[in-house]
Amino acid sequence: MADTIRQGEITKEGTQRFMARDAQRMNILAGRIVAETIRTTLGPRGMDKMLVDSMGDVVITNDGATILKEMDIAHPAAKMIVEVAKTQDDEVGDGTTTAAVIAGELLKKAEELLDEKIHPTVVTKGYTLAAEKAMKLLDEISTKATDDVTLKKVAITTLTGKGAEVGREYLADLAVKAVKSVAEGNEVDLEDIKLEKKEGGSLEESRIIYGVTIDKEVVHSGMPKSVKNAKIALVDAALEIEKTETDAKINISSPEQLSLFLEQEEKMLREMAEKIKATGAMVLFCQKGIDDLAQHYLAKHGILAARRVKKSDMEKLAKATGARIVSNINELSKDDLGEAGLVEERKIAKDEMIFV
Repeated sequence: MADTIRQGEITKEGTQRFMARDAQRMNILAGRIVAETIRTTLGPRGMDKMLVDSMGDVVITNDGATILKEMDIAHPAAKMIVEVAKTQDDEVGDGTTTAAVIAGELLKKAEELLDEKIHPTVVTKGYTLAAEKAMKLLDEISTKATDDVTLKKVAITTLTGKGAEVGREYLADLAVKAVKSVAEGNEVDLEDIKLEKKEGGSLEESRIIYGVTIDKEVVHSGMPKSVKNAKIALVDAALEIEKTETDAKINISSPEQLSLFLEQEEKMLREMAEKIKATGAMVLFCQKGIDDLAQHYLAKHGILAARRVKKSDMEKLAKATGARIVSNINELSKDDLGEAGLVEERKIAKDEMIFV
């Protein structure tokens, strides 16, 4: 007599198994539900969605990618629709809702075809052929956008529905100028465009800076706030007294020894500042910390300095100024310095920022 094995004895308890038509229907339904959820955000009468997460945080948006990112989706087929929108956002930066809605519609039509007993692989092949034909037609009807007027229209289209309609003409203009300034032929590396956000101003106060902005302030009040035709040093090392690599104790038994010890520390920090001055650097961006005493000596030499600058900002400064990032102050030479027409600290909203 053959033994009978139940599903629960092979897979984990609580596992569900769907087969054939049931599995297809459930997957199609899950994908369609996601598409239906964001469909109503499209068009001139599109509505915003209010999303409340488990912590009670509220997000109000009508951007498809944001809605899908904030939604807590568990179904694997529905997650694939989210991936469609995410890929669209990464590749194009717009049209996320449309991509998800089209995917939903394709699933709906596929279900009708499956009901007519057409095999899924035939449906898939049909969709692949249709996609190839669509790409061919798009190539035929597309035009190259080279003039500023067309590019601005494209930018305005992508700004619509992002809550920035008030200043979309102005922002679109900024976007086109920014992209054109870093474009090399038809190629644009978006890493060359950096966005810094500050609360407190209006949309019209947005500015395009042909250089690099660093969200840091000048470390010492005695330092210059503005340097013209600046020579810039980029250092990925701390201007501080390093701790010893091994655990060590220093026993001090008299006041003279303590004063000698402090004098030596002071001398080392002074020499660091003098080394930087000797290279001809007028501005210093440091990725790590700068000791208070080192700040004092740098200020005495008239050097503008900023500390704890982000690695990504250091790389952008290197690219923009032609400076080399140095990991050891003793290795710094005038050949490692970069150049900028102006380095200046400005007050933006409530905070100071450095403009290069």
